[in-house]
Amino acid sequence: MSQAQIVDQLQAIVGDDKVKTDLDSLETWGKDWTKIYAPKPLAIVFPNTTEQVAEVVKLANQLEFAIVPSGGRTGLSAGAVASNGEVVVSLDRFNTLTDFNLTDRTVRCGAGVITEQLQDFAQEQGLYYPVDFASAGSSQIGGNIGTNAGGIKVIKYGMTRDWVAGLKVVTGKGDILELNKDLVKNNTGYDLRQLFIGGEGTLGIITEATMRLTRLPKNLNVLVLGVPDMNAIMDVLHAYQGKMDLTAFEFFSHKAMSKVVARGDVPAPFETQAEYYALLEFEALSEGDMDIAMELFEHCMEQGWVLDGVISQSETQAKNLWRLREDISETISEWTPYKNDISVVVSKVPPFLAEIEAVVTKEYPDFEIIWFGHIGDGNLHLNILKPDALAKEEFFEKCAKVSTWVFEIVEKYQGSVSAEHGVGMTKKPYLEYTRSAVEIDYMRAMKGVFDPKNIMNPGKIIDA
Repeated sequence: MSQAQIVDQLQAIVGDDKVKTDLDSLETWGKDWTKIYAPKPLAIVFPNTTEQVAEVVKLANQLEFAIVPSGGRTGLSAGAVASNGEVVVSLDRFNTLTDFNLTDRTVRCGAGVITEQLQDFAQEQGLYYPVDFASAGSSQIGGNIGTNAGGIKVIKYGMTRDWVAGLKVVTGKGDILELNKDLVKNNTGYDLRQLFIGGEGTLGIITEATMRLTRLPKNLNVLVLGVPDMNAIMDVLHAYQGKMDLTAFEFFSHKAMSKVVARGDVPAPFETQAEYYALLEFEALSEGDMDIAMELFEHCMEQGWVLDGVISQSETQAKNLWRLREDISETISEWTPYKNDISVVVSKVPPFLAEIEAVVTKEYPDFEIIWFGHIGDGNLHLNILKPDALAKEEFFEKCAKVSTWVFEIVEKYQGSVSAEHGVGMTKKPYLEYTRSAVEIDYMRAMKGVFDPKNIMNPGKIIDA
């Protein structure tokens, strides 16, 4: 069937003005934040209801065209890229918040609700949605669920899957399922909801989600500490976790912070230079909590684990200290960074990081390595900056070799090749470094149950 005939049938389902085929729209909705694959979708569809989504999926089964679900397109693994004539199903119009329940602390979100929109809504109700990351202002809840997004508060609040009470999904067959029905306790066999969380749209399309909320944190304080090495960071983590409930524990290298400070928007936290920095956030619910934090700081200084430090004295200063960590990605973007999102169990972080840095430095001594990440949950972001004199094509060719070396170390430490960005297409060739062949076979079998014709986001995570 021709493109025009497919478009006609799509328009019959969603309306003439809800299907786009102009080049600008195909370019915009056909890609995510990755730059590797050129977008080449057949059309972009904007359904209004779950029933319309189901009809589109049934049509795809009938006519055998592929579908790529699309949210905020902030992904970094090409999970939302349509590069092979797929129909992109945008969830942009599923952008309402309904059925707020104060007793249950839940709210029903359309898959197109922006993460920050949910955060703001929760705060207006005196509550808190704790999953937070740099793209919160543009990422969508459906995409967050599809990639099981993490972010900067995982050490206390966990991943996105910990906040999903229920889902409404359309499977690859076009069936509409209500999963878990928002229950806290539901011990009735397989929890199919969990398969769609992190499934990257390969089993079906999430159209609605009931999200859990929690109480607002009070009197948050930020502490930035300069430390001599990664082992010292782990000592600091052990010391503080032993006596306090931290809401965040981040780290970044001096090279990373220097890039941010050089822009002139945020000052260095103190004059002492350190190899690495730890950023801790905690609630001071009483004067006793602040006393404990300062006692621990003094103890860490005495042990030589900390060289210097500063604690926020105002909300403005707290935001500026956070910017030292949160502005890194945007700041280094001008150097065309090669990014890798990897993880190991927390106790293995120091030797794991050291091995990776040693390999990259040995092979490419002219490459600048920028480290930062969520050290409290073992998630490291490796960024290698392109030298100015090196062509982009040659740089990425060399980085492909880096990926193999890095993932061999990931496999040695029984870590993950993708801590929070998903697999998509960019990490698919390396999935075997984290998942066994038998596991991948079971994953493939599950996809076959929900999506027997392989129309849902084909080529992402696994090949059917």
